[in-house]
Amino acid sequence: MSDSLGSGPRPAPRTPQTRQTPQEPEVPRRAALRRRLAELRGPAAVPHPLDARALAALAANPGCRRRALLDGAGVDKTGLASALGAPSGFGQSQFAFMRGHAFEARVKADGGAELLRLLGAEAPDGVRTPDLAAAGPEGRAARTALALREATAAGGWTLLDHPLLALEVAGSPAYLEPDAVVVRPDGRWTVVEVKSFPVIDGSADAAKVGAAARQAAVYVLALERIAAVTDGAEVDHTVLLVCPRDFSNQPTGSPVDVRRQLSVTRRQLARLTRLEDIAAEVPRGMTFDVAACSAEQLAAAVDAVPHAYAPECLAACELAFHCRDRARTAGAVEALGRSVRGELGGLTTVGAVLAAARGEAGDPGDPAVAALRRAAALRAEAVAGTGAEPRGGAGVPGQAAGADARTGAGAA
Repeated sequence: MSDSLGSGPRPAPRTPQTRQTPQEPEVPRRAALRRRLAELRGPAAVPHPLDARALAALAANPGCRRRALLDGAGVDKTGLASALGAPSGFGQSQFAFMRGHAFEARVKADGGAELLRLLGAEAPDGVRTPDLAAAGPEGRAARTALALREATAAGGWTLLDHPLLALEVAGSPAYLEPDAVVVRPDGRWTVVEVKSFPVIDGSADAAKVGAAARQAAVYVLALERIAAVTDGAEVDHTVLLVCPRDFSNQPTGSPVDVRRQLSVTRRQLARLTRLEDIAAEVPRGMTFDVAACSAEQLAAAVDAVPHAYAPECLAACELAFHCRDRARTAGAVEALGRSVRGELGGLTTVGAVLAAARGEAGDPGDPAVAALRRAAALRAEAVAGTGAEPRGGAGVPGQAAGADARTGAGAA
């Protein structure tokens, strides 16, 4: 991995007495990893490119080995989910897609005058908008890097509309396309994210702002690689989030500090060097190739890799419905949310939780077990005081809690 992913200090330079460096064994290892990932994806399957949304979602759920492997192998998770019988509703509607494009066009109209005003540039003279067209993603990424260097050297305002950035992920390049990058006269590079969700009375949906911040952090990380070899360049860790104001189509800008998201993303992408370990969990002969495997074979291959389902996955991952079904079948408490899972400690299934509440299992010294039994006793006292018959039967206070748990899992 490159230094931009925080993978550690640079190796010592080679000397005449030392013919090899620690980096040299990486070449055959990465080649073997790419071959293994191609086998898992399927020989005829076109790799699904990683984008900023996928990388941000991966960083938001760092414990999910299943998503890390599928994204690293370039598997089309939408097609895989459909083949498994659990198609996902993840993604934007066509109406939202068109509305977002129309709003972005308004923000960037007149050479980006409104966008630059939101950045504090009142009628700047001679704003440069370089042409970033080139052949193929490699050519566009190279042209973007050149435009960034030229803009920094020029010392004026420059607006790069939909530049293409390259970021190394698990030994292969991922190409990322931010809405815009603005180069200021002082050499700072600012990422601009244009979103169509509204800012009403000065505030916006916290979940959507968080998702936009994680996505922008991926762009900042990719820009840092270019800034590291550009004199006078500095990547701004505060991005500009542009959204419609109130119920109008008038754009408003909000600065968002993404240093925390940047740190999380850097750590998670560095962990993807362990993809060969995750791939080793899938037995030889198994593949995620939708065109060559039956639904049963695909399910066996997917289930061979552990997942870390949480209700938040429903808004970020195409396989969320399949993983949710598996979590419910296993009675995993993760289906009720990460906060519930964290509170229950070593109790990993709904059955274990109910048994602990009844006093049938669990260590009484465990704070989670003690809290469950205390809650069960309080509930029994409350039910006895009202004279009502417990729905789960007398002496089994956990049955109603089990019903609530199943209801909560259904709502997740």
